[in-house]
Amino acid sequence: MTSRTSIPISVSPTDLRPNRRIIGVDPGLASTGWGVLEYSRDKLRYIAHGCIETTPDTPRGERLVHIYKSFLKVINAYKPDEAAMENLYFGKNISSAMTVAEARGVLLLALSNKKLTVRELTPNAIKQAVVGVSRADKNQIQEMVRFILGLAEIPKPDHAADALGAAICAAQSSTAI
Repeated sequence: MTSRTSIPISVSPTDLRPNRRIIGVDPGLASTGWGVLEYSRDKLRYIAHGCIETTPDTPRGERLVHIYKSFLKVINAYKPDEAAMENLYFGKNISSAMTVAEARGVLLLALSNKKLTVRELTPNAIKQAVVGVSRADKNQIQEMVRFILGLAEIPKPDHAADALGAAICAAQSSTAI
């Protein structure tokens, strides 16, 4: 009878980490972009992207309900493990920032109801992760999202490309959420 001894094999923690499905979100009342990708062993794989649209002639409360319900459908369809969302940027137009904050609120509610942790990212962090320059313009971001994910075309609309950029930034982070 021969006895065998198990020899431990050195495996890096990255090799043991399962695929992470990340949903990126670019919040907005008129247009909320979303993008889903998978990250495993330093490889990104595009899954899907889209946009939730509302019209200005619809009462604000109904628009927020539409965003919430539509986003829950996206979450249920793609089953992300985590989320990444751009922080609110206060520019000169405070009234538009308020409506974006309201949309962010219902998106965070949907993610929290599904027990998903959200990584909140600054616009500069997303630009740095995607383009390598924190002052990159929208065209540069969109083209690099296309390139990084190996897509034939730039994801449209631009809010969806921004959402994919947030997901790329979260995937490139050195620690899991």
